[in-house]
Amino acid sequence: MGMTGPDEGNGRGMMAEINVTPFVDVMLVLLIIFMVTAPLMTTGMNVELPRADAPALPAADKQMVLSITADEAYFINEHGFKFEELGPKLQAIIKANPEQEIFLKADGSVPYEKVAQLVALCTQVGVPRMGLVTQPSGGQ
Repeated sequence: MGMTGPDEGNGRGMMAEINVTPFVDVMLVLLIIFMVTAPLMTTGMNVELPRADAPALPAADKQMVLSITADEAYFINEHGFKFEELGPKLQAIIKANPEQEIFLKADGSVPYEKVAQLVALCTQVGVPRMGLVTQPSGGQ
């Protein structure tokens, strides 16, 4: 009567190798899914909106305000421009000062499409940061 362990004699012992093929297959499928969906998630405009009841932000030394009035007149600070002139002007400003942030001030009656066009224009010319100017809410 020979006493042999599971690894001795018959060769049917515990297998010490892990089959990683199913794990690699799942990871490759997830990688492909993320590669396909990632570009779709970055097509929106990234705008950080402060809450309306938040305190005012500290004013920068050279604050630039891009405005659109109710009659769809465009201004950079107090200087009026046509929409077609804004692109080259903003591009020159950003080229001179790459860290320049812009505050967008739009009249409440301006169609959303016009505001979206301004935001898209700022994104195209490379504005690094934008803020939307709002009135404080409620009893302030």
